[in-house]
Amino acid sequence: MTDSTKNESKAIGGRARAASLTEEQKSEIARKAASARWNSHLPKATHEGVMKIGNVEIACAVLEDGQRLITQSGFMRALGRARQAKGRDYYEGDVNLPAFLTAKNLKPYISKELEVTSSQLEFKPTKGAQAYGYAADLLPQVLDVFLDADEAGVLTAMQKHIAARAKILIRGLARVGIAALVDEATGYQEVRDRQALQQILDKYLTAEKAKWAKTFPDDFYRKLFTVRGLPYDPTTTKRPGFIGNDTNAIVYERLAPGVLKKLHDLNPKTDKGHRKDKHHQYFTQDYGLPELKSHVEKVMFLMDAAGPGNFKQFKQMLERAAPKQGDTIPLDLNDPN
Repeated sequence: MTDSTKNESKAIGGRARAASLTEEQKSEIARKAASARWNSHLPKATHEGVMKIGNVEIACAVLEDGQRLITQSGFMRALGRARQAKGRDYYEGDVNLPAFLTAKNLKPYISKELEVTSSQLEFKPTKGAQAYGYAADLLPQVLDVFLDADEAGVLTAMQKHIAARAKILIRGLARVGIAALVDEATGYQEVRDRQALQQILDKYLTAEKAKWAKTFPDDFYRKLFTVRGLPYDPTTTKRPGFIGNDTNAIVYERLAPGVLKKLHDLNPKTDKGHRKDKHHQYFTQDYGLPELKSHVEKVMFLMDAAGPGNFKQFKQMLERAAPKQGDTIPLDLNDPN
């Protein structure tokens, strides 16, 4: 059978299957096709998870642009699954507000900013076609609405449990930022930290080495020898092997997270165990180099303060003044960024 014959056979089979479908089946296939085309334009979630505030579990997500969301179901769970039927207790003209904010008795406590920012967001979850949610920082604002209304004594009996839940959640959010909670629950903090670390390294270092220029003054090495209790010979530039390790430990490891590791990548050792360039040649002229020189001056001051032969005391003072930074950024749950 030729290829053209095979294709014709498939086409005949496809028309036969299409003819056997009911109108409902055809409509469903068309609906799914249209939905797939539409959903391809939705912002996508890259991370999903469940955060816990007290004993409340709230589903959340982070979109590909870094926006943090609480899912629609997560928001309802946060409010105690508050689903109220619309009726005369609801006011008109606020179609953009989510259902849980449209009660008449809440209107005086909803700011203009909240009216603008409380729209529902549609996105594509990691699994499934589409989902709905709200910006994560909307939650504390909504909780404040119910707490303010409760304090004013205007909540109905059906709304009282939401105010009770709001008090629990607000206490939890007072200790930990909503963005940090979402990041921890979804695993996005690893991406966030990598991005933040890269931004730091981009400020300090460049892949294009600069021409060699004297960066470490002779006094740096003289003071280093002195604080170690060793004689210093100013007539030679040859240094003992430990000087390189000292320079890494007291300078490059203390500038910013990941700096020394990145320098090893940019300026690796040769087969003979030497580096072709000086680490400081890879520092940016506008930021990294001034920071490096400032740190070297601080180190020299502490060497003088420790005095001759007091290397241990110098290291103790240095650890307090400029501790080692490591290769990663520690997660701070109190940091909302």
